[in-house]
Amino acid sequence: MPATQHEPQSLQTTVVIREFQPGDEAAFRQLNEEWITRFFRLEEKDVQMLADPRKYILDKGGRILFAVAGEERVGCCALIRMSDDEYEVAKMGVTFAWQGAGIGRKLLRAAIDLGRAIHARRLYLESSSKLTPAIHLYESLGFRHLPQERIPVSPYARADIFMEMLLR
Repeated sequence: MPATQHEPQSLQTTVVIREFQPGDEAAFRQLNEEWITRFFRLEEKDVQMLADPRKYILDKGGRILFAVAGEERVGCCALIRMSDDEYEVAKMGVTFAWQGAGIGRKLLRAAIDLGRAIHARRLYLESSSKLTPAIHLYESLGFRHLPQERIPVSPYARADIFMEMLLR
């Protein structure tokens, strides 16, 4: 019987978090297209970033994490470099069959730990009020909503939630 949102496969398989490796490009695109097209539409910035994560994330000093179960990449999360000590938590998704297994929490904790390890001062994220479980996850791990006067212009039409976590 295939896994469903209510019967995550994690009961049978250990999930490990690891950094991007050559060959992960297609999985990064697929994982993100799955959640974005489920709730929204792909926007120009999505298309660019998902087509070439090395150029738009990694070569600019960012990092990409994957949640891997066996040989399957079941989730991902990027830290996009905004400045020397600020990173945006972005392009975070967990494939539908693995949702409810705590993978989003594990990925976000790993991203926060990585942010500390690379001496980030601040993590920033944008989300949508449609993604209530994600917002609750961010809040539960310490992200705080930005006051209206500090909300930047976003390249994403879907973004209406803006949060940050100060690491030092």
